[in-house]
Amino acid sequence: MDFVHYEVHDRVGYVTLARAEKRNALNYEVVSELKQAFAYAEEDEACKVVVLRAEGKVFCAGADLEYIQKLQDNDYHENLADSTHLMELFRLIYTLKKVVIAQIHGHAIAGGCGLAAICDFGFAVPEAKFGYTEVKIGFIPAIVKVFLLRKIGESRAKQLLLTGDLISAAEAEQYGLVNYVVPAEELEQRVFAFAQKLCVENSKQSMEVTKEMIARVQEMSLEGGLQYAVEMNAVARSSEDCQRGIAAFLNKEPINW
Repeated sequence: MDFVHYEVHDRVGYVTLARAEKRNALNYEVVSELKQAFAYAEEDEACKVVVLRAEGKVFCAGADLEYIQKLQDNDYHENLADSTHLMELFRLIYTLKKVVIAQIHGHAIAGGCGLAAICDFGFAVPEAKFGYTEVKIGFIPAIVKVFLLRKIGESRAKQLLLTGDLISAAEAEQYGLVNYVVPAEELEQRVFAFAQKLCVENSKQSMEVTKEMIARVQEMSLEGGLQYAVEMNAVARSSEDCQRGIAAFLNKEPINW
């Protein structure tokens, strides 16, 4: 792949945006390669947790505006296909069976902010700026909005989406857009240590099912969600990981996940 790299270190799979000269902006090819990398990571037995990171000074500047300008000559159906292509990437990351951590070393703007927000966890440096600037150029934050509302709620989402203003990493942490703000020199190690904690301490199966349930239950009614929950609870009790985990706890034995 030309714009995205994939590698694994100690069960941590790294998906790296490598289009630094264009501030890692998203076009059809970049989105295609991201989809390919995440799909591969999901099936890679050597990978238990995924980290999304980027080269250069910017994490991701969002859509490649030169590419968007060319798309203006397309008809509705061509633009619908391209928009669906991006949606499929966001849905893939959000529903990926493995935990995804965003390692945000620089600005995450518009679609780039959306890319960071759909990850399960986010680590950012203090200097990073976040925001959805689409309304400032006559565009709309259509796809990212679906996930942002789930992540931070309507009031915060409106503040970001309707103003188009940029916020600091500290404010992004307050909003719930990222989880941790750490010094730049500590970012890589802190993300790796967190990923290793998940790898060593947590069941892969349990994290996968829990993540899936978080995504699905929000679409359900109260009664539907509770019924889904009790059914999944019953299934989990007989799972191999649950049996191993409880036996180890009762026997006061360490367990190697």
